[in-house]
Amino acid sequence: MAESLPGASRNTKQRGEILGLLRQTDDFRTAQQLYADLRSQGSGVGLTTVYRALQTLVDAGEADTMRLPSGEQLFRLCGQGRHHHHLVCRQCGRTVEIDGPAVESWTDRIAREHGFTDVSHTLEIFGTCSACAAKPE
Repeated sequence: MAESLPGASRNTKQRGEILGLLRQTDDFRTAQQLYADLRSQGSGVGLTTVYRALQTLVDAGEADTMRLPSGEQLFRLCGQGRHHHHLVCRQCGRTVEIDGPAVESWTDRIAREHGFTDVSHTLEIFGTCSACAAKPE
């Protein structure tokens, strides 16, 4: 039986395959990477279905999404119910969830100083992980 995506109106085999693949990695992945992985596993899922499923997860708050400095959009399941940030390798997508208490207090202070309420923010830190840095060019 296929797994259902949160917020999905229908429970389909394709959605279950996408969710299963996302559960196999902690790193951010592009829709194209996920699509290629599914196809290599023999799945008949289409790229449009992958994009729709990922957007359903993001809308339901079950997945994180971010854009690399290049503009490419990345996705991953978010297993923690608390606010957090990410340290992301811009080469391989390896991701580490980090807390940012100093960022939280700074954001709140700046918002108050300027009379803003209902404030939200995102913070992604990009770099090169040690494994990618060690690879010869």
